Amino acid sequence: MRKKMMKQNKGWTVVFYVLYLILMASSGYMLYSLSLLSNIENTLRLIGAIAIIIIAGLFILLSARSVIKQKKTSRIILAIILILYSGALFFIASNVHVVIDKIGNVSTNSTTYSSSIVTMKKNKAESISDIGSSELGMIKDENSIDGYQIPKQIIKNKKLSSNKIVEYDDYVSMLNDLYEGKIDYIFLPTGYTIKFGSLEGFEEIGNETKILYTEEKEIKTKTTKRGNKIDKPFTILLMGVDSEQENIKGASFNGDSLMLLTFNPTTLNTTILSIPRDTYVPISCFAGNRKNKITHAAWQGEDCMIKTIQDFTGITIDYYAKINFKGVVKLVDALGGIDVDVPIDFCEQDSNRDFANLICLKTGPQTLNGEQALALSRHRKTINDFVRGQNQQLVVKGLMNKAKTIKSIDTIYKLLDTLSNNLETNMTTNEILSFYNVAKDLLSRSKENTSVEELFGMQRLYISGIDATIHDYNSIVNQGTRLNLYNFVPYESSIKDVVTAMKINLGLEKPKIIKTFQFDIDEPYEETVIGKGNYKDANLNLLPNFVGYDKSKAISYGNQNGLKVNINYVDSSQREGQIISQNLTPGMDLTAISKSTGLTLTVSNGKGGSSSIKDNNKDDKDKTDNKNNPTTEEKLPNFVGGSYNGSIITNFRSNHKNIIIALVKISEGEAGFDIQKKGQIISQDVKAGTSLSGLEGKTITLKYIDPLATEPEEPDDGGEEEELPPEINPGA
Repeated sequence: MRKKMMKQNKGWTVVFYVLYLILMASSGYMLYSLSLLSNIENTLRLIGAIAIIIIAGLFILLSARSVIKQKKTSRIILAIILILYSGALFFIASNVHVVIDKIGNVSTNSTTYSSSIVTMKKNKAESISDIGSSELGMIKDENSIDGYQIPKQIIKNKKLSSNKIVEYDDYVSMLNDLYEGKIDYIFLPTGYTIKFGSLEGFEEIGNETKILYTEEKEIKTKTTKRGNKIDKPFTILLMGVDSEQENIKGASFNGDSLMLLTFNPTTLNTTILSIPRDTYVPISCFAGNRKNKITHAAWQGEDCMIKTIQDFTGITIDYYAKINFKGVVKLVDALGGIDVDVPIDFCEQDSNRDFANLICLKTGPQTLNGEQALALSRHRKTINDFVRGQNQQLVVKGLMNKAKTIKSIDTIYKLLDTLSNNLETNMTTNEILSFYNVAKDLLSRSKENTSVEELFGMQRLYISGIDATIHDYNSIVNQGTRLNLYNFVPYESSIKDVVTAMKINLGLEKPKIIKTFQFDIDEPYEETVIGKGNYKDANLNLLPNFVGYDKSKAISYGNQNGLKVNINYVDSSQREGQIISQNLTPGMDLTAISKSTGLTLTVSNGKGGSSSIKDNNKDDKDKTDNKNNPTTEEKLPNFVGGSYNGSIITNFRSNHKNIIIALVKISEGEAGFDIQKKGQIISQDVKAGTSLSGLEGKTITLKYIDPLATEPEEPDDGGEEEELPPEINPGA
């Protein structure tokens, strides 16, 4: 009997030793998990950790007593309790780890760039081995990671060093050579269909080209060192990625949506500024900081976009968050839809850019699914970028309002899964976790129907400016797409007022105290929108089209604007002093024109016959330098971007009566219609620069947007665009 009892005791001792090990492992795992929840309920975590240690000690004592007292029932009950308790600790700790891992996937300190060898689809080559000894085109900017550095890496790794490398100043020139068959293989960023598909002439680039080979490179991003806790005012840049990929990792970034937020965790005040994608600013990573659409800063990655915004606002950006537009669809659906008061009627392509599956919405309050929310966020055809930015803010607010109602663990996991695949940020895991305290504070203030606007002191900022069609070329650095592109030129005073509001919220400036306040009881109070007002300082001067005018007009303009004007005379039957051509395209930004070379005009001397070029700025002994120069031939101007009834067309018709100009109006609903370009010529069927001698008796068709098209209502910024006289206004 004694031996039997000793055998039973030994058996239970082994069982409890095993349970001790499980208990210690689960307790240790739980303590480690609690340590990962940095800055969250520090007092409670400390109490919880002490409680876990005490409970583990009590279980050990109880188990020892149970073995000694030899009570079978108590042993079984205690063993079951130990198993359940250890299992509960493992379950809780493992769920904490799942959450931490998901959040960790969102946090990143690097960006993946990707470059591909591209050829025309009709090319028979199917892989990199089919290239042979053919020439390879690439960008010569050594700072471009996916345009220069990765291509160099591919050339070395794939032993293509013997191939002739043709370097280009810009992608458009290289793409034009590819399309024209001057070169068969070029290096492009892998997301080139997104980046260049919106440019004139490359709308079908995804269907007309193919990728033969791709390589990636991971680059560490520059981050601001702030510590591990969100307890001071900060800025965050939200960037929307219009990507074809499902996963955000390595997705091509096109800067399609930009929102700059400041947040003060003490006051819970927030400012939110939507930056139009076409905002015309200096791009910090472009050669010479040349000006361009801000969306193109994304071609060089997050660091370039962040530095560009910092440079033109003077606001330091602490964090960024980059979200894939396809992730928006999943995020909204995971929440079960969001409630939004849709402000406009519209139809838009779906997340796959498929117009066969149009997403159409009517105005009014409604619950949107993921595809509908994305359609509202990206739609811009019938509205301007301001309204588009406001619509994106509506979606963000809808997401925040719905997120604060989450009560299901399953919903939280769905959201974490979606965010981990579709969101990237340079915040550390601990910084993200520290938002728990902000959320806790918000929830303590909120009631069931409290909106986000009521919880936050949310202040909407606005950038005022003017629309302009600018020829994208910089003669100083010899770069640009050489296309006439729509740009939004911000008023400098509007930017200044917006920046002041952000600095006040960040605690960098003190607010001005308003001592008087007036209101009318019969009129509803209207909140003042900072950045929207009577501004006039857009600071833009575009090169006019002088063709057809007298040289004195150009010389006077040059003197007024510090522009060097060179004049070459040619024998011509046109009146003496009339400008026949100019070497720089009208619509160029004057700040993008080289001061040393300036503008060169070809001017008629009023004499017919063979030409002999004279330079008005040199003495007679220098005239012999031009004796071997060919006759300057009259070329067809570039009408695109100008007004359908402007002086350029009038003068051309007057001087070239044997060439017919046919104007074709594009109305709303027709292909190519763009409300932002109403009254502007959008295309010509004969290429600019074509010799006029071969166009005698022929018709040139110019398409223009209906000038009477109804423009969607836009908040009036009170500003007035300062117009140049018609004879020196490129858009006149």
